[in-house]
Amino acid sequence: MQRSIFNQKPLALASYIIFFIIYESISNIYLILPPLFGVLFVLFMHKVKQDDALFVFTIAFCLMVYEADKGYLAFSSIVYFSLIYKFVIPKIVKNFGCEACIRFTYILLAYVGFYLFSLLVSSAFDLEEPLLSNYIIYYIVIEFFLVSML
Repeated sequence: MQRSIFNQKPLALASYIIFFIIYESISNIYLILPPLFGVLFVLFMHKVKQDDALFVFTIAFCLMVYEADKGYLAFSSIVYFSLIYKFVIPKIVKNFGCEACIRFTYILLAYVGFYLFSLLVSSAFDLEEPLLSNYIIYYIVIEFFLVSML
């Protein structure tokens, strides 16, 4: 087999970014579509573990789009994901035996934990408190099924 002249990885990552930007815009219009925040968290963890820096930067860019779209502080989700990955995830993996329970905990941590983290940051810097959507439970369930298929 011959190698292709063009490296396909940057092209695929660019298409993921374009898809996410379009999807995020549509998910603001149609609230039945989840914002894929939990899926980004799981992808972030997998790619950090694999040391795939290009994909981690792509996920970070998608998180910045998410933050800008939802009105969160810039880089707050990246800081939150890094802290959770470093300090909380090893304890969860060590204490839980069932893989489905771990995945559900990841999604729950992504949404509820990020809300609590944003609440803490907003109170520390005297900013406006973030809003918790009524659709959050629906998003957690849908994204749990999406993560289960990964």
